[in-house]
Amino acid sequence: MAVPDSEPELDQEHRVEFHSNLGDLRDDIVRLGALAVETIGRGTAALLDRDLHAAQRLIDSDDRIDALTLRIEESCIRLIALQAPMARDLRFIVSSLRVASELERTADLMVNIAKASRRMYDVSIDPKVRSLIEDMSIEAGSLTRRAIDAYATDDEALASALDDIDDTLDDLQTSFIEAVVATQRASSSSGIRAAVQLALIGRYYERIGDHAVNIGERVAYMVTGWLPEHAALARVELRDRQGDTGSSGTFDDEPT
Repeated sequence: MAVPDSEPELDQEHRVEFHSNLGDLRDDIVRLGALAVETIGRGTAALLDRDLHAAQRLIDSDDRIDALTLRIEESCIRLIALQAPMARDLRFIVSSLRVASELERTADLMVNIAKASRRMYDVSIDPKVRSLIEDMSIEAGSLTRRAIDAYATDDEALASALDDIDDTLDDLQTSFIEAVVATQRASSSSGIRAAVQLALIGRYYERIGDHAVNIGERVAYMVTGWLPEHAALARVELRDRQGDTGSSGTFDDEPT
C-alpha cells in the first residue's frame, strides 16, 4: 500500500526536533554503509594475503556493525511510535530500516569470506583467480558506495541504475567460477575443499551486489513511493478483477 502524500501539522519546535532526528538517522545509515564498505576491502586483503589475524579482526569487528544496526532499528521504531510520521517521512524511516538490514547482511557476507579464508589459509590461489577476486571486490565495494550515495542524496536515478550496473559483478562471478573449475585440481581432497570454498566466496561477492540493488529499490521507493512489487500487485489485482485465477488455484506454469 502506498504511503499517502500528506502530513499532519506539527508545531515548529516539534518539527525542528523531528527533522533533526531524521538527519541523525540518515547520518547513522551513511556511517553503517561506510563500515560495510570498509569490510569489503579488509576481508579481501585478508583472503588474498592469507592473513589469519586480519581475518579474525574483521570477524570480531562485526559486533560493532551489529550494535550500530540495532541502534538504527531502535531509532526507526521510536520515530514511528512517537512521531506517527506520514508520507515521505514515513517512507524515509521504513526505507532506512530496510537499508540498515541490507548493509548489515553485506558485512555478514564479508565475515563469511573471512571465515572461508581461515579454512583455506594453506591454499595457493591461482593468479587468474586472484585477479578475479580483486575485481569482484572492487565492483562490490563500488556498488555499495553508489547505493549509499543514492540514499544520502535521494538520487532516484542512481538508485534505479544499480540493477543494470550489477550486471558487471554477475559476469565477473560467472568468469570466476569458470576460472576456479579450470585451475583447481579436484583430484585431491585439498583441491576439492579449495574449489568449494572459492565457489562460496564468489557467491558471497555476488550477493553483496544484490544487497546494493535492494538498497537502490528502497531508495527509489523512499523518493517516489513505488517498488517493483507494485507492478506485480497491479497484475494480480487485474487478474482477480478478470476472474483469471486458474481452474485449480495454481500458477500457470505449475506442473499438474
